[in-house]
Amino acid sequence: MVNARESLILQPFSGPMGNRVEWRISDSPLDYQMALTEMEARAAAIADGSAPELVWLLEHPPLYTAGTSARDGDLLDPRFPVFTTGRGGQFTYHGPGQRVVYLMLDLKRRRPDVRAYIANLEELIIRTLAAFNVRGERREDRVGVWVARPDKGAGHEDKIAAIGVRLKRWVSLHGIAINVEPELLHFSGIVPCGVGDPRYGVTSLVDLGLPVTMQDVDIALKQAFAELFGPAQKALPEKAFTP
Repeated sequence: MVNARESLILQPFSGPMGNRVEWRISDSPLDYQMALTEMEARAAAIADGSAPELVWLLEHPPLYTAGTSARDGDLLDPRFPVFTTGRGGQFTYHGPGQRVVYLMLDLKRRRPDVRAYIANLEELIIRTLAAFNVRGERREDRVGVWVARPDKGAGHEDKIAAIGVRLKRWVSLHGIAINVEPELLHFSGIVPCGVGDPRYGVTSLVDLGLPVTMQDVDIALKQAFAELFGPAQKALPEKAFTP
């Protein structure tokens, strides 16, 4: 079955000629509020034209975030800190072993189309997973990327990556989260993304039996990003980073 969002990736989403995108990787889990403050400052600078676009790869300590559509009843066990955030979506878990990718891109200069942007983020995940021979799929009624699990029963599938975005002055904030090797039991404290159907669970690359490292995923992510959004280059050293 063809997903309507698939047609949106056929149109280019690259930046203008000579556009520069910085690629930054943080090695240690970062405090969520601190990362959010830096992300918003950088997005404002991008909108003002005083800083280049940024793709920031990181991990967080265990925590839950509530998007703009989050329902109180979907927080089943607040065992970790809960942060209310302005991104779209519902409850999501972040923690070690999950590659979080914050993308601060100027959609006004690229393509001011939110649906197309989300479709391209899905495609970014799908192409990254394909590097490890994992077939990630879209679902018409659910945002994110899913993996069929016939081994669990007919109609069963697991979510392997989440998407949540926000725009300020047409600059994107937040982004995607790919499960590489997180503690999957930590997802049981919420109804992930509001999907409560028992046929739909959560998985990771390692849970699927793939001995994939975070560095492996980062390499695949950068290649897929270049194909969809254009090349990126290494950012300043961590200590030298400023919005």
